[in-house]
Amino acid sequence: MPRPFRLLALAGLVPVALLAAGCGDGAVEIQPPRPDAATTRLCEGLRLPEKVHGRSRRDASPGSPLTAAWGSPAIALRCGVPRPPGLRPDTQLSTVNGVDWFGQPSGRPVTWTAVARQAYVEVTVPAKYSPPGDVLIELGDAIKTTIPAKPEGQI
Repeated sequence: MPRPFRLLALAGLVPVALLAAGCGDGAVEIQPPRPDAATTRLCEGLRLPEKVHGRSRRDASPGSPLTAAWGSPAIALRCGVPRPPGLRPDTQLSTVNGVDWFGQPSGRPVTWTAVARQAYVEVTVPAKYSPPGDVLIELGDAIKTTIPAKPEGQI
């Protein structure tokens, strides 16, 4: 598949526009979510690491306290996203160090969403960073300590 079509296909599958990811260490484009005020406050309290999977944090464009990126291609985080459309009460989740994650799509890159928390946190992990669970482990502690869990049984 020619490169322009591959980028368009990825943009359709992943809500994070990683247009600058292949262009060195410049700012990576990440569309900030638009959560309500309470969710925004929770997300603004998220203290994220300077390095993830050994990759340094990099600028995101537009700048937002609700987004973050590391490495190239970028591992991208968005806090305060809407509930994933495919998430149902019977959905199989992956639990990594006490955080429940919903992964979509089944191909690469995978966007993982931390669920059963008072704010949904989405992390897109490019195929280069395998296994993706390592990234989820590194980000999970910040999510667990900042974003309270929902009552038992709520996702």
